[in-house]
Amino acid sequence: MSVLNDADNPGGFGAIDSLEALSALHRLSVDTRRGFEKMVEKAEVDFQPTAERFNALHGRHVARLNNMVREMGGLPDTDGSFMGTVNSAVVALRAVFDAIDTDVMDRVRSGEDSVLAGFDRAIAASLPQGHREALIQMKAELTGLLNETRHLG
Repeated sequence: MSVLNDADNPGGFGAIDSLEALSALHRLSVDTRRGFEKMVEKAEVDFQPTAERFNALHGRHVARLNNMVREMGGLPDTDGSFMGTVNSAVVALRAVFDAIDTDVMDRVRSGEDSVLAGFDRAIAASLPQGHREALIQMKAELTGLLNETRHLG
């Protein structure tokens, strides 16, 4: 992510804080997507459609967040963080010893709680109205998918 100087930030620290909140959500979403990409690769046949739905949703969110960060003058971190690497490795390791099936849903829900909290932080930041509304919609999409898969696991 780029650092803004005072000339780039005439509104003061609020713009930097909102860009940081949005960038943090983007990074978290990239990390989450990496875990789901590996999950799709390793999932049992019965769980594959669920993993694919989460992966596709996070893919759409990453793309939208990427554009929003750019619109605010930031440089999105397309590689994610070290935790994304860990998420992917954990899924791969679990696949060696156990099935990637509906039993992972408790862990999925726990991970998604972090993403939902990231949405809350970004929504609370001083973002342009269109961005705020988009974040509210994305959070609702994720909440909806979690509700639809509530019966699993």
